[in-house]
Amino acid sequence: MNGSPGDEALLALPGMPEPAPPAVAKQKRPPKHNERLPAEQDSVASVAVDVPLPHLDRPFDYRVPVQLDEAAVVGARVRVRFAGRVVDGYVLARSDTTEHDGRLQWLEKVVSPEPVLSPELAALCRTVADRYAGTLADVLRLALPPRHARVEKETVAPDTATEHADRGSGPVPPPAPDDGSGWAAYPRGPAFLEALVAHRPAHGVWQALPGEDWARRLAEAARATLAAGRGAVIVVPDRRDLDRLHAACVEVVGEEQVAALAADLGPAERYRRWLAVSRGRARLAIGTRAAAFAPVSDPGLLAVWDDGDDSHTEPRAPYPHTRDVLIARAHGSGAALLVAGTTRTAEAEVLVRSGWAHPIAAERSTVREHAPRVTAIGEDERQLLRDPTARAARIPSVAFEAARAALGAGRPVLVQVPRRGYLPAIACAQCREPARCRHCHGPLGIPAGTEDVPAPPTCRWCGRPATNYRCPACASPRVRATVVGAGRTAEELGRAFPQTVVRSSGGGATILETVDAAPAIVVATPGAEPVADGGYGAALLLDGAALLARPELRAAEDTVRRWFAAAKLVRPGPEGGRVVVVAESNLPAVQALIRWDPAGHAGAELDARTELGLPPAVRMAALDGDPEALRDLVDTTRLPADADVLGPVELPPGTRLPGADERTERAERILVRVPRPVGRELARALQEAQAVRGARREREPVRVLLDPHDPL
Repeated sequence: MNGSPGDEALLALPGMPEPAPPAVAKQKRPPKHNERLPAEQDSVASVAVDVPLPHLDRPFDYRVPVQLDEAAVVGARVRVRFAGRVVDGYVLARSDTTEHDGRLQWLEKVVSPEPVLSPELAALCRTVADRYAGTLADVLRLALPPRHARVEKETVAPDTATEHADRGSGPVPPPAPDDGSGWAAYPRGPAFLEALVAHRPAHGVWQALPGEDWARRLAEAARATLAAGRGAVIVVPDRRDLDRLHAACVEVVGEEQVAALAADLGPAERYRRWLAVSRGRARLAIGTRAAAFAPVSDPGLLAVWDDGDDSHTEPRAPYPHTRDVLIARAHGSGAALLVAGTTRTAEAEVLVRSGWAHPIAAERSTVREHAPRVTAIGEDERQLLRDPTARAARIPSVAFEAARAALGAGRPVLVQVPRRGYLPAIACAQCREPARCRHCHGPLGIPAGTEDVPAPPTCRWCGRPATNYRCPACASPRVRATVVGAGRTAEELGRAFPQTVVRSSGGGATILETVDAAPAIVVATPGAEPVADGGYGAALLLDGAALLARPELRAAEDTVRRWFAAAKLVRPGPEGGRVVVVAESNLPAVQALIRWDPAGHAGAELDARTELGLPPAVRMAALDGDPEALRDLVDTTRLPADADVLGPVELPPGTRLPGADERTERAERILVRVPRPVGRELARALQEAQAVRGARREREPVRVLLDPHDPL
């Protein structure tokens, strides 16, 4: 017999002690049918429950059964029992211990093992909720799209799956940007791209040149970031800007690396693209407001275009702004931040003055070479001598001259009208009392009619016609227009230029994307200006005085932004197109346009708000609600010692408050302002006060807005 004797033979030799029976591993019995046993490791799950009540805004611990151990990963969607109901939630963490003294409830179900809520995204949502005195559940609704089961189960193509496994961290980085990048026109532009490649957390406020291809510049910045092996997020105000940015990014970095996220995609396609970002197949996420939360891993660049557009303000609680979300994300992730636009907001000016961000702007000589020629009313005394009624006319003779010259040169003319409709606001022709509806007290306007049958005054709130309107102050039946809309403007210009095509964009008409380089008059509302092939020959900016006279905090800032957005579409250079702004030349906003100096206007605007104690020089909270509920909230809130309470003032009739089924008959607003360093303390105090009211089950809702777009 070959070999040595085995263990059995040795143990059988005489004189040897009896061997101990071999150790048998203890088998954990499988759970019986419907029996719940805790998971062997990390049997406690911390869950963010989808309950928007402020006093329940905290994680809750649940026991993980062994059946759900593998599926209940961090970030998974789950179903849990809460207060007798089964509600949705997200797994925030897994551990072996809990601080809860009583018996833990079990996880009821794992809806999907897809880790949609990463720890980084959960931390960002918590930061945003705390900054805006909201709840985590509300922010998660904004950050995470609804689940689409069929899309989630879609398998990745074999070649793509293999390639993704080989890479391990997303698409192959594109080549680094070349030396001829368009950022060379800005002295600090190349340095910003170098910081992106070197993984440095650079912060910049970019002021784009007139006629700049801003979408391609942002795509070049994203290319530099992806070349360094990191991801990027770029947020724009609307779908038109998104389409333009998407085309530029596809050309610069490649289609497979770009995911365009927008609300109008539909639930399936939106979730499909969101998963492509979450799973690492797309490293560049672009989109509108919600894209600020796009789950890009290891982001190296966070950018927002035109942060002054009110589309960046979320209309749902807790009403965050895209710029502030990206700032918070840059703080948490160490990514670079770029606040970009043709103009500069007061909030961006705060970032520059504090030294946290650096301005990225071209030299004044370069700006003068690109900026079109701007003319205002009263700028030239000879203009007033030729047309003494220029200051009173809605479209003065200098505007008609610029339009005729552009049309004669074969170029289109852009006419920007700030209001949509025909005659959106009317007043008594005798005493100038604004016309109001007898039923709901809403403003009356005149819609477009026909030449033979003019339309009667109609309420803009309830839609009731006021066929026999008489002024309640003087009983006069005659009315006059106080605001002229885009429809009436197009009609008047059609009569003034009978041989010219007049086209409308926005304001109830179809929004045009582009127009040909042919003689035409394009009447557009702000934000709906189409791009002309080769640039417009002239731009007429109407009703400037009405825009600047609006009783809003950001009236001047928004007006400047709208003017610059239209003027940049004109053929660049002093010998190019011409811009006529129908407003007095001595106004600061008009001077900013004439000099093409949006940064100077932003600095002056910030100085004025600092002197008056208005945002962003201070942090301010606007509290809206029923008068009694407002008083209860203010009495409950432990406001900071240096808080200043302003109001209450009545809100317009018909204001809809969150949680209310109908428009309230009476609502008030209270403003609370504190110095900027105390802003977090104010938000925390309001969170606690809302939690106390929620625990008392107060029925009357109070809306809390931190740093609202328009607090006045």
